[in-house]
Amino acid sequence: MNFGKVGVLLGGRSAEREVSLKSGGMVLKALRARNVDAHAFDPKERDLTALAKERFERVFIALHGRFGEDGTLQGILEWLGLPYTGSGVLASALAMDKLRTKRIWQAEGLPTASYAVLTKASDLKAVARRLGMPLFVKPASEGSSVGMTKVKRAAELEEAFALAVNYDPVVIAEKFVDGPELTVAILGEQVLPIIRIETPRDFYDYEAKYIANDTRYLIPCGLPKAREKQLQTLCLAAFRALGCRGWGRVDLMLNRQGRPYLLEVNTSPGMTDHSLVPMAARAVGLSYEDLCVKILEAAHVG
Repeated sequence: MNFGKVGVLLGGRSAEREVSLKSGGMVLKALRARNVDAHAFDPKERDLTALAKERFERVFIALHGRFGEDGTLQGILEWLGLPYTGSGVLASALAMDKLRTKRIWQAEGLPTASYAVLTKASDLKAVARRLGMPLFVKPASEGSSVGMTKVKRAAELEEAFALAVNYDPVVIAEKFVDGPELTVAILGEQVLPIIRIETPRDFYDYEAKYIANDTRYLIPCGLPKAREKQLQTLCLAAFRALGCRGWGRVDLMLNRQGRPYLLEVNTSPGMTDHSLVPMAARAVGLSYEDLCVKILEAAHVG
């Protein structure tokens, strides 16, 4: 397929800039290896209108976080009439906002952990009593565990809130789910094999995701085939409930009884050498280069 001149959007100005530069660099190399006329484009350093002026014909979004994964960029690309990878404006905005995501899932009857919205006026002791300890405090609209804290004692809640609110005015506290963490990649209509994540750290934080070499990724995930299929179906329903399309990744946890709790949807997941979607693709015989081409094939406007 002749894609024409392709822009690989990378870097940007979110808290995940460094990860995005790495993701985008790898995507760029992979597309060029498949003879795609691909060019790096960093929206932090260049005006997005240059995409039209320089006659780019489609865009691979390798940006993570705000101004790349939250619907703002997608809106600009819609206005420019440029086909782009991943979800559209509304789905991107909803998936980036963990609070709205949870509310939609609850309305759809999909399982997600109990939570509370935190403000300066919140009764933190009451939140701790209701959700129990430990719990997670996180900004509603950041990715890669940026600004997130596992709180083990109620006395730590105030400090965790102060950290999270630096990244987003909306902060949520979420009940801790004591069980394995799973992730499910979606590529078009195909749900890829589940990956089970194990880390010796307190939780799967930024370092465990991008730096540490002691994080374990298990494929097969160790669940019975029938159970894995059920969870894949659940994750596809969660993805579709937000109106997502193209490709993405759904994260979830199981409690000790094996009950699933959906965490979030990533509409522009990492594409680094530590990343999960390429790992799941390899498990079904899809190389990194071919994965990038398949994602690019699905690019469209509106």
